[in-house]
Amino acid sequence: MTALAVPAPEAPAASGPPERRGIARDGVRLMVATSGASQIRHTVFSRVGENLRPGDLLVVNVSATIPASLEGSTGDGAPIRLHVSSPVAGNLWTVEPRRPTGIGSERIIDFDGGSVALPGGARAVLLTPDSRSPRLWITELHGVDDHLVFLARHGQPIRYSHTAGAWPLADYQNVYAQRPGSAEMPSAGRPFTTDLITSLVAAGIQFAPVVLHAGVASFEEGERPDVERYEVPESSAAIINHVKARGGRIIAVGTTSVRALETVADSRGMVHPGTGSTDLVVGPTRGVRVVDGLITGWHDAGASHLDLVAAIAGPDLIERCYREADAYGYLRHEFGDSLLVARPS
Repeated sequence: MTALAVPAPEAPAASGPPERRGIARDGVRLMVATSGASQIRHTVFSRVGENLRPGDLLVVNVSATIPASLEGSTGDGAPIRLHVSSPVAGNLWTVEPRRPTGIGSERIIDFDGGSVALPGGARAVLLTPDSRSPRLWITELHGVDDHLVFLARHGQPIRYSHTAGAWPLADYQNVYAQRPGSAEMPSAGRPFTTDLITSLVAAGIQFAPVVLHAGVASFEEGERPDVERYEVPESSAAIINHVKARGGRIIAVGTTSVRALETVADSRGMVHPGTGSTDLVVGPTRGVRVVDGLITGWHDAGASHLDLVAAIAGPDLIERCYREADAYGYLRHEFGDSLLVARPS
């Protein structure tokens, strides 16, 4: 992992969806930075099309958010909150145990594992820490035949302490979400509205869907992201390769879209259709083979997501963007403001 010299978060995190703060979904701020250029511009997301050109292709992750947070109790009756991340095999899942703190929760230091009672008579046995991140545990779920049905009945959206309300699951969905499976919202796409998408298509901007079911995102410096399930359809691979061949730009909406695309790209940058699970970690050392730009949110210093952004834009530009974001008070996290970085059009 590359240690980028971005400042520690000073601007506040967004406490709730912009609509609940009197702002339109696409009314959040947008910073625009061009690779190799010195200028950084400030605008609003509803005007993102002014920074795109006909023939550009936006790759969107159509995974929908599921209510992946479960209330439970340990053997001694202590409350615990489990964030169900990603499947491993059979009834084995990666799960993050956390201590409830009202709406949010906090990491449990020196957790010993063991059995956790869950709603509906189900049970989770936390077996061993995951090698990628000690905060994730390989966990055996008992009494959970269909995890989507079980979570829909007993789960809540994963929420953190920076949120000011217990916002419903609908607030954690992108307007184009189709395939339930993400433990946390692929939030880079949240500012898009149906009207904005329609206007972009009318202006000659193309869209291609992929799926990457995002796991939990509360990782700290040096921790690797979870193994996540992906699908790149044949139709999306074909249009991506066509746009690339004609010199168009492939702009990923979110780090999850980048991870899916780079997983199925060969050394020449050709995208192949595929489905499976990926443990790929993208950073400046590896670089990217397909993506020319990225729409993303603002990540905490040290997060692996930040390395991925730097792989596209370069560490120097990203450090400048983050210093600018702090100076202008850009809001962070899932309901916050946005960043577009891309090679020149």
